[in-house]
Amino acid sequence: MPFRFLMVSAMLAGAALAQTAEHKDRTLGYDDTPYLPGGKWRVHDVSRPRPAMVTPGTGTAAPSDAIILFDGTNLSKWVTYVKGKELEPKWIVRDGYMEVVDEQGGLNTREKFGDIQLHVEWAAPKKIEYKSQDRGNSGIMLMGRYEVQVLDSYDNPTYADGQAASIYGQFPPPVNVSRKPGEWQTYDIVFEAPKFEGSTLKAPAYVTLFHNGVLMHNRQELLGDTPHAKLGTYEPHGAEESLQLQNHHTSVRYRNIWVRKLNGAEHVEIPR
Repeated sequence: MPFRFLMVSAMLAGAALAQTAEHKDRTLGYDDTPYLPGGKWRVHDVSRPRPAMVTPGTGTAAPSDAIILFDGTNLSKWVTYVKGKELEPKWIVRDGYMEVVDEQGGLNTREKFGDIQLHVEWAAPKKIEYKSQDRGNSGIMLMGRYEVQVLDSYDNPTYADGQAASIYGQFPPPVNVSRKPGEWQTYDIVFEAPKFEGSTLKAPAYVTLFHNGVLMHNRQELLGDTPHAKLGTYEPHGAEESLQLQNHHTSVRYRNIWVRKLNGAEHVEIPR
């Protein structure tokens, strides 16, 4: 076979291989791209797990992977504590909402949580009584100690870091989007729990908060817990703790409460 013919055949074969590589099926990803910094995955990595299917909620409905904490019918996901004793809660449940009962303590979730997305709808009493912190006061106590303030802040002056949508005692909201007393309001919260190693704080807590669809806090770093009239501090606690709805002796109502547990960020070495 002439040498020239062999050369032409080899060139054609090489071109065919190159064309095959160039048109390799990459619909599901790549296995020859650079690694992303700080991780084990390549750009468009074919082996990277694809997200699970979740059905989003419509209207006020929760997404399909949410844990429903209150659906308007019962308090089975909650407990209350009176003088350190765990009791069945007796907050009022009617017409799809629950209402604070002054004689009892706050409500704590039976289940414990770390990093979460939390949806809560609440309403201050329609009848206006008192003023400042005595008007429609409650709170969303993340891990039972980091408070997002609930308050009737419609035409109700009070200290800035104590009004609705504040991180209590630390950070006021940038604007006041409170609805009128008696109208339903919405908090959507992303909470990153603090991380401890023994008694040492390794990472602080962070809160992102939307009030009635308006961003109030964007991954705000917390200074510690949120006591009244004191500086907050961090004290070691569990990686997961109960959520609490605060009883501040006013008849605040709650409905449509759900939570999603969030996975932590990946911490992996780059393959060598």
